[in-house]
Amino acid sequence: MAELTLDVARRILDAALAKGVEKKLKPLVITILDARGCVKVTAAQDGTSLMRAEIAHGKAYGALAMGMGSRALFQRAQEQAYFVGAVNALAQGRLVPVPGGVLVHGDSGLLGAVGVSGDTSDNDEICAIAGIEAAGLKANAG
Repeated sequence: MAELTLDVARRILDAALAKGVEKKLKPLVITILDARGCVKVTAAQDGTSLMRAEIAHGKAYGALAMGMGSRALFQRAQEQAYFVGAVNALAQGRLVPVPGGVLVHGDSGLLGAVGVSGDTSDNDEICAIAGIEAAGLKANAG
């Protein structure tokens, strides 16, 4: 697979949402970006709080922009706060350096990223990984 199609993005979305329902998580927002950073799909479960879509996008965007899952970006922010702060300023505040942003890899390389927000960052990440793996792709959470 050379690119992340809408069909594949929907499979990732459906499986990620199903994982959230299975685990009885708080309502989630899931955003899936292709390798160019363009939104393929965003969906919000009923009852999500305000700003969840922006946070989900920021997790996916940060992972894609920095080339690492947002768990690694979170670690880097702790170790190099000034650097990550400066990069976030350059990105006009669009990075959200906490777990829940996961890179999507296929046989041909990087396809995009998934960002999830709504529950704890760890649970958000679990749902992103579940969605990616259900679509037969490789997840890199960092």
